[in-house]
Amino acid sequence: MIPTFKQLRYLCAVAEHQHFSKAAEACHVSQSTLSSGIQELESQLGVMVFERNKKSVLITPVGEKLLAQARILLGNAEDLVALAQASHETLSGDVRLGVIPTIGPFLLPQMLSDLRNSYDQLKLFLKEDLSAELFLKLQQGELDLILMAFPYPTPEMHVEPLFSDEFVLLLPQHHPLQKLKHVRQQNLRGEKLLLLEEGHCLRDHALEACKLEPTQMDVAYQGTSLLTLVQMVANGLGVTLLPDLAIKADILGFANLETRQFTGEKVAREIGLAWRSSDPRRDDYLVFAEFIRTWVEKNFQLKAIR
Repeated sequence: MIPTFKQLRYLCAVAEHQHFSKAAEACHVSQSTLSSGIQELESQLGVMVFERNKKSVLITPVGEKLLAQARILLGNAEDLVALAQASHETLSGDVRLGVIPTIGPFLLPQMLSDLRNSYDQLKLFLKEDLSAELFLKLQQGELDLILMAFPYPTPEMHVEPLFSDEFVLLLPQHHPLQKLKHVRQQNLRGEKLLLLEEGHCLRDHALEACKLEPTQMDVAYQGTSLLTLVQMVANGLGVTLLPDLAIKADILGFANLETRQFTGEKVAREIGLAWRSSDPRRDDYLVFAEFIRTWVEKNFQLKAIR
């Protein structure tokens, strides 16, 4: 027998959560239903997909190969639905958009009202998560688009650049670098640099922007959000790099902190949209991309990439 799409979703969920109970919850079924589905899948294929013990659930080597194919099949199934939706008017129907935490809170609240006014037949469903999780959900067909920062590996996806988001150096009160009108990467040597914790792509982009060797930097603390980093700087714990997008969205509020632009080499990340290359709604997504470019140019004065 050929596995069902439901069984493939169960497979992906268990692989993602490495826990049958959490996977069942994510699939909105009972644990017994999910376990039976996995057992039937293993029986049909004649292989063991998961290695089970009392402490953990591990995917087998053959299971890894099946998982990769399952994600492709699920994505193709979603594209089948999208093919029918593509015949409707521009940017209409349901679109599931994933967005990373260092973009979503600063761009979407202000932009979505204008988007709704322009495309009132569009129903946008949002999912905020880290880049790695969003990419998996896009690959598996659980999301249609992801709005994220690049560079980031997205095989078999179309990536549409939107705008450049420059980094700004945030300084506590009375910091020596306040004497400079602009700063360079080498000014960060020896500074206590505050970054987001592991898993946030902004951390990697900020480190890349510094253009310094690890021995030349003192990564002092790791925050869980950009707001946390702002508070850390306000309390004199160090300096940090913030994306201009967050500055334009008034992340600093009433905090009495100084910012400095970088001069010399480009210190920025690139914001873009990614979708499955096989998704037939390409024309709709290109319209959405151009809407974002035009909006950020007009409202945030950020440089669009066309």
